[in-house]
Amino acid sequence: MRDTAFNLIAAGRDTVTVTLVWLLWLVASNPEVEKKILEEIKANLGGNRWRFFGVEELNKLVYLHGAVCEALRLYPPVPFEHRTAAETETLPSGHTVRKNGRVLFSIYSMGRMEEIWGGDWMVFRPERWLSPDGSKNVHIPSYKFMTFAAGPRACLGKKITFVHAKQVASAVLCNYKVEVVEGHRVSPAVSIVLFMKDGLNVRVSRRK
Repeated sequence: MRDTAFNLIAAGRDTVTVTLVWLLWLVASNPEVEKKILEEIKANLGGNRWRFFGVEELNKLVYLHGAVCEALRLYPPVPFEHRTAAETETLPSGHTVRKNGRVLFSIYSMGRMEEIWGGDWMVFRPERWLSPDGSKNVHIPSYKFMTFAAGPRACLGKKITFVHAKQVASAVLCNYKVEVVEGHRVSPAVSIVLFMKDGLNVRVSRRK
């Protein structure tokens, strides 16, 4: 229990932070997405803007959930991962992995593969994660959306990540207009955690 708690705290600090940075940049760069997020928040806010949503309320923010998923798909906090084979195994591709051999895979690349996400893989489209009528989130298999890995050793902090990201994003976007400073260059840093190379310079103004 102690080790699990420490793991959630230590591993969740930078990863949730970079998720929010990429999310706010993507939303600021896509006004139509921002508009839909605000409409959804206002519809579920209950008139009080200056508070965090509870978990039950966050579950109603399905479009915001889709936006977080899109940010995680395009800019996964941990861009690559590896696994060690317990036994010699032949992969579906025909490649053989020997016992104790390591398989390194790029989560960043998988989130941008046309074979997996279709021809609009480069588009930030929260609707990708919604049912046709937009009323609920659809299930995307873990082995397709590998940001949190998959199987018995998948990330323990998946649910906490979504709760924290949606709590902070909804509170910020509901109360403030976030605009990227003109001319600011955005690119990922080469790092274990996918930080923004030069940070995110924004102009923040309070919404009326």
